[in-house]
Amino acid sequence: MRQRPGPFRRAQQGRLMPDSAVAAFLVECAIACVLALLLVTAAPAAEAGPQGAALERAANAVVGIEVRAAREARSIETLGRLRSGSGVVIGPDDLVLTIGYLVLEADEVAVVLDSGKRLPARAVAYDLASGFGLVQPLVPLGIAPVPLVAPTAVRAMPGADEPLLMVSGGDEGLLSVARLAARRPFSGYWEYHIEDALFTAPARTDHSGAGLFNVDGELIGIGSLLVASTASESRPGPGNMFVPVQLLAPILDEMRARGSSSASRRAWLGLNCSEQEEGLRVLRVSRDGPAESAGVAAGDLILAIDGQPVRGLESFYKALWSGGVEREVRLELRRNGEGREVLVRSVDRMGMLRRAPGI
Repeated sequence: MRQRPGPFRRAQQGRLMPDSAVAAFLVECAIACVLALLLVTAAPAAEAGPQGAALERAANAVVGIEVRAAREARSIETLGRLRSGSGVVIGPDDLVLTIGYLVLEADEVAVVLDSGKRLPARAVAYDLASGFGLVQPLVPLGIAPVPLVAPTAVRAMPGADEPLLMVSGGDEGLLSVARLAARRPFSGYWEYHIEDALFTAPARTDHSGAGLFNVDGELIGIGSLLVASTASESRPGPGNMFVPVQLLAPILDEMRARGSSSASRRAWLGLNCSEQEEGLRVLRVSRDGPAESAGVAAGDLILAIDGQPVRGLESFYKALWSGGVEREVRLELRRNGEGREVLVRSVDRMGMLRRAPGI
């Protein structure tokens, strides 16, 4: 990965100093940068010592994740077979929280330390509804876990002027200061929606599974996407979308026990769509998915679902998920200027995915 101006590299190979010394030095530099900004922008001054220790623990808790998906995995078409990103150690048993698409249909998983050492691991959960994934290392990491920000805390979410620490893991991990540009609902073109997604700036490309921490070293989000626009008046332009960790607490036990939350068992059509003024434009249909089987094609314009006009991705998804998992869904389409009605038999998306060993 090419180093860009701004982020601090966590570890570097081939230098005179040992890797551990380089990593520790650069962690301290990034922490000093965050604390300097805190002194300028935060209202009540806080003890730099405890905060520095908390931020250092946060930075050290971020690891790299490397995945090889199963050869027959459906997700290879869109995500590729070899995937890499980051994760954050959140449990005393070394449990790692990451973004779910990294471990989707995983066959082999490794945790990568700052030194470059790769340790065997297994995928514990993939949660379609939230977008989270869980990884369990098979050998001890010796890394202290970080606390999740409490959903009921007064400062559960940072203010727009509060500096945040964004950290990616592995032997090429980076640290940088980020700002919260927006907090709003997010609808993905791949039949995904969450409330209160976090949008940060400036943008980084090593976002997959990266940790976002407040100045107290608490984890507040897991990196998901690079977005062309944060849709923020104060910080317009490209940025990153993070899944807020507040979504994790109610489903963590269920994810560990069952491999996903009950909310992930919902109707799926196999559509990728974009919003247009008149409805949703179909960009892609999943191979052998329900929509393709029903005759829906790329380029179609979806005008209504089950008689309800489509006003955007959010309204479309909520109408789709309000009914049963496996049912007939009526879509009103326009193709080449002509209207038509199609009945699509929805399925349980989780049932179509290859479950990784251990899930």
